[in-house]
Amino acid sequence: MKLSIKKEILTESLNQVSKAISTKNIIPVLSGIKFNLTMEGLFLTCSDDDITIEVFIDKKDINEIEEVGSIVIPGKYFIDIVRKIPSDIIKLETDGLRIVLYTNNAEYNLNGINANEFPNRDLDTIKTPIYINKKIFKNIINQTAFAASLQESRPILTGINFNIKENILECIATDSYRLSKKTITLNEVIEHEVNIVIPSKNLIELTKIIDDEDENIEMHIFSNTILFKFNNILFQSRLLNGTYPDTSKLISEECLLQITSNLNELYNVIDRASLLTSEKEKNIVKMETTNNELIISSVSQEIGKIEERMKVEKSNETEVKIAFSSKYMMDALRALKSENVILLLNGEIKPIIIKTPNNENLIQLVLPIKTF
Repeated sequence: MKLSIKKEILTESLNQVSKAISTKNIIPVLSGIKFNLTMEGLFLTCSDDDITIEVFIDKKDINEIEEVGSIVIPGKYFIDIVRKIPSDIIKLETDGLRIVLYTNNAEYNLNGINANEFPNRDLDTIKTPIYINKKIFKNIINQTAFAASLQESRPILTGINFNIKENILECIATDSYRLSKKTITLNEVIEHEVNIVIPSKNLIELTKIIDDEDENIEMHIFSNTILFKFNNILFQSRLLNGTYPDTSKLISEECLLQITSNLNELYNVIDRASLLTSEKEKNIVKMETTNNELIISSVSQEIGKIEERMKVEKSNETEVKIAFSSKYMMDALRALKSENVILLLNGEIKPIIIKTPNNENLIQLVLPIKTF
């Protein structure tokens, strides 16, 4: 393998593919990057237990291809070297199982691994993928992934449930204490119903390499994997086994009291009230209504008490007292893009439903904490 390439092009591709470098080092070859140079261009591949990423650099973006070949290069060290080399042009050449990286003034030698030892990941595509706009897809993940569980005791809850019926895509994440649900309309009707769960941490890594261009990302769904294709990148993730819980009954159509307030003001009031709370005590903040005021308070036996009042609009004269995790509520509010927010309350033990006016496509839910 022998080529020369612009540092800028190589660095960008390395940053994208390196998201799948294994940090566990159980299998040494998985901590490397597979380089496969053909006359069509350079394929860079990384893989761990969860995801596989392949980035293709077309021959038109490579200065010179002198000799094709393949090798696995130690990922971390190679990336660090490339980033810090001052030269704009980088030359790469293999010498047996060594990779030689050199510029006009420097030469770096790294021990490589035979490319045949790299696991063969099937990155095939299907003829009828599902298309989603990249910006919309990133919004889906950003507005739901935070609500997925971090606990491996219930693995299915560590993912985001993608449910497609005809042209409606519904994405749900929950850790059983809160829930986020995003619904979008696809541009085409999908013949077969889709109900899969994708690990949320994998989707978060995917959003880091999706640009904001107004183009589509392709979803290729298989029995136990999903492949995302966009630009010159293939991103494969495993799917979670199991049945995602039915959450439809949690979101009630009726409510005892509807409160409408300025979103930023509510967020800031809760943020200040949370200053005395601790994660050990579930970051509890209390909220109660009095006439057209909302009272947000928190108490710490060791430190003191905070109480703030703010004006709100109420749907009726009902008064409600409720307590919740300030962290969960602030996460939910951050996901909303609106000037105002609506809280739907059904008493002190029923879930708080959070949404924005004139938008039923994004719903947040936070379970209360019984303290009253």
